Amino acid sequence: QVQVKESGGDSVQSGGSLRLSCAASGLTRDSYCLAWFRQAPGKEREGVASIDDDGSTTYADSVKGRFAIVRDNAKGILYLQMNSLKPEETAVYYCAALRQGGVTCPRAPSVYDYWGQGTQVTVSS
Repeated sequence: QVQVKESGGDSVQSGGSLRLSCAASGLTRDSYCLAWFRQAPGKEREGVASIDDDGSTTYADSVKGRFAIVRDNAKGILYLQMNSLKPEETAVYYCAALRQGGVTCPRAPSVYDYWGQGTQVTVSS
């Protein structure tokens, strides 16, 4: 069974940086999409970034140039490096996995089957 668990959430000042980690277990040689989502109070869950087995990435327009998603398959860890954080990016951040290969990883949260419980990121002004 696939399991994912996020860590690294913290409180930071506006303009600060954080690196989130997601420990993934149960992944095989099969292709998986791994992704980060976030959900702020009163808002829908939105895709932040995704990465496939070939290293192809997608990013939300709002985070391009500031965030980077990286996967280490050998260690089973997914990272999200977040720089120049903004207060409006305060949210619970989730990692998710989807068994998929051959096409670009989707950004819609409803498609993903395996989810962590989330880690809180708070950005103060």
